[in-house]
Amino acid sequence: MKSSSLFVSAGLALSLLSVGISAHAQKPIELSLGHVLTLESHYHAAAKTFADTVEARSKGTMKINLFPAGQLGGEVKMIQAVRTGTQDLVITGGGPVENTARDFSVYSFPYLFNDLDHANSVMQGPIGQEMLGLLSKSNILGLGFISAIERNIFTNGKRITKASDMNGLKIRVIQGQGFVKTYEALGAQPTPMAYAELYTALQNGAVDAAENSPDVFVQDKFIEVSKTYTMARVMYMPAMILMSPARYDRLTAEQKQIIRDATAAAIGAAEVHYKKAYTESLQIIKNRGIEVIEPDLASFHATRESVHASLLNSMPQTRPWYEKITAASKK
Repeated sequence: MKSSSLFVSAGLALSLLSVGISAHAQKPIELSLGHVLTLESHYHAAAKTFADTVEARSKGTMKINLFPAGQLGGEVKMIQAVRTGTQDLVITGGGPVENTARDFSVYSFPYLFNDLDHANSVMQGPIGQEMLGLLSKSNILGLGFISAIERNIFTNGKRITKASDMNGLKIRVIQGQGFVKTYEALGAQPTPMAYAELYTALQNGAVDAAENSPDVFVQDKFIEVSKTYTMARVMYMPAMILMSPARYDRLTAEQKQIIRDATAAAIGAAEVHYKKAYTESLQIIKNRGIEVIEPDLASFHATRESVHASLLNSMPQTRPWYEKITAASKK
C-alpha cells in the first residue's frame, strides 16, 4: 500500500513538472517597439499593424509591446538602444539615422522627389533596399521604409511665399547633418534642437519656424503656436522600421518570416493612414484660421541645382546614391 502511494506521488510530481515545463515553453517572446509620435500618427498605425500581425501569425507565441510618444526616449536614443540590443525595434524618421549612416543624408536633398508616391517608390524599391543594407555596418537591421513624410514650413508669424523669404529664417530642423546643410543652402539659419523643446521655442520666439507634415503639425499641437503653414514641399523624409540584429538572430526561421510579413503589412497600413491624415489635417489647419500658403514653388525649384551641388560637395558620400536616385527618376 505504501509502495503504491509512492508511485502515485511520483507520478503526480512528474505530471506537475511536465505542466510547468509546458507552461514555460509557451510563454510568448516579447519584443519592444518604440517611436516618438502620437497614437494618431502613421508611425503608430504601422506599429499597431506590425504588432497585430506578429501576434496573429505567431498564434500568440510572439508579442510586440508598443511604446509611442517618446516613452523610451528620443529617436537618437532609441536608435542607439537598438544598436546595443537594449531595445528591440524602433520606427524612426531618416534624419537621426544620418548621424549613424551618413549615406542617408541624400534623402535630405531638397526637391529630390516629385511627390510622395515618387519618394515611396524609390525608398520601397531596389535603391531603398540596398540602402537599408548599409545599416548592418552600424549593427542595425533595416526592415523596411514606411511612408515618407512631406516636409513643409510653419512659422509663428513670417510669411514664406518664395525662396528668398527663407533668408535669415531661424528654423528648427532635425538633428541630422543633411537637414542642417539643406536649410543653410536655402539661406535659412537652421537650429537643431530636441523635438520636445520646439513648442515652447515657437511660443517664445527662440525660433521663427519649423518644418513638418500637416498631420504631425496638428497632432503635436503646433497649430496652437503658429500663424502660417507654407506648402513648400521641401523634401520627403524617409521613415523606417529598424531592429536589433542580435534580437533578430535569436529568432527561428519561422519567426523571422513573421517579422518580415509584419513589416510588409505595416508599410501598407502606414501609407494608407498617412495620406488620409494628411488630407484631413490640412482641412483642420484651414478651419483653425492658420494661413495655408501655396508659395511660388518655381522659385524654390530654381535653387535645386545650386543647392544639390553644394550638398554633394559637402557630403561626398551621398553622390553614388544621388546619381542612382536621379537616374531611376528619369526612367
